[in-house]
Amino acid sequence: MKRLISVVIIVLSATVVAYSQHGLQPTIAAMRWGADYKLHVKLANDSDYVVDVRGLYHTGKDLFIDTTDNSATYYPVTLDKEFVDYIKSKRIYNDETRADSSTQPSYKTLWSALHGNLGGGYIHFINCMVYALESQNLRLTDPILMRPATKWKPKPMTQSYKRTRKWTYFYPNTQPLAHKEYKIRKREGDLKDLQGVPQPFIDLFLSTNQSDYDNMVANRRMREVAQIDLVKLLLGAKYLGEDQIRYISSRVLIAVLKYNVNTMPSVIIFDDYNAAVALSLGVDGYKIEKIVYSDGEVVSGYELEGRTELIEALIKRINEANERVFRKKLQLYYQRKK
Repeated sequence: MKRLISVVIIVLSATVVAYSQHGLQPTIAAMRWGADYKLHVKLANDSDYVVDVRGLYHTGKDLFIDTTDNSATYYPVTLDKEFVDYIKSKRIYNDETRADSSTQPSYKTLWSALHGNLGGGYIHFINCMVYALESQNLRLTDPILMRPATKWKPKPMTQSYKRTRKWTYFYPNTQPLAHKEYKIRKREGDLKDLQGVPQPFIDLFLSTNQSDYDNMVANRRMREVAQIDLVKLLLGAKYLGEDQIRYISSRVLIAVLKYNVNTMPSVIIFDDYNAAVALSLGVDGYKIEKIVYSDGEVVSGYELEGRTELIEALIKRINEANERVFRKKLQLYYQRKK
């Protein structure tokens, strides 16, 4: 079953230095619709924001939420405090830690390494990877990710050697190399590493040449750079060695542990329901923080209750669909070497 809805996504970055220094979290205190289709958002620190929804970026005319296990749904949401506290409360194992081996992460794949510590489903994996890249806690140009210089050639010549021999890193670090690898993998039907990655990330990756990418880096457009780098890194995931996987895993975990929960949850505009819904990403998936209706003053409370139930059910189905995708398609693949 597919449900078709039209949405606008607002990502409100409200970093408040004074509050972050004191460890406070400026969460949404109130939201309301104003005149001319504007959304008024007030933070707990009394900061006010007015957003003209009509002028915001649209993800496309339609967003398909597929609950048949064929795709996952991703919204750009911040990690919530519950999830960060969950990570901080976990013991992060290392080689010197004596613990039940069943609780230790496996460093044979990126997924098994990070899932062992992060928990949750694939949306957590993607969000934490993107955050580590965007915050530059993880830099793909770090020396440990460089391939050692060697004149060695396998005999007979292997396909993996032919495809990676021009790579400076353990992943295709330039756009031409990454595009070439993507096309080969697509032709061979081997894009499992990108299963569940948001399609806008892949579209941005494919539409960006090396000059465009260099300009993004020079202009500090780190959100876009992080989305492209995620695709490139996952295209090289099966070529990573254990040392590289351990390093990437440690940098992602450090990023999460350092995460300062001082950004607004995403606000999703559900046009079908005249609703603005603030979402955050918790341990169990997407969580509704607040819902406000643009026509809330002119429709009955009974109708609004019905819309709220529909939205809650929709978010629940999104979480369930993501979990099924994670369990049926990704877990077996990423844990294939265990």
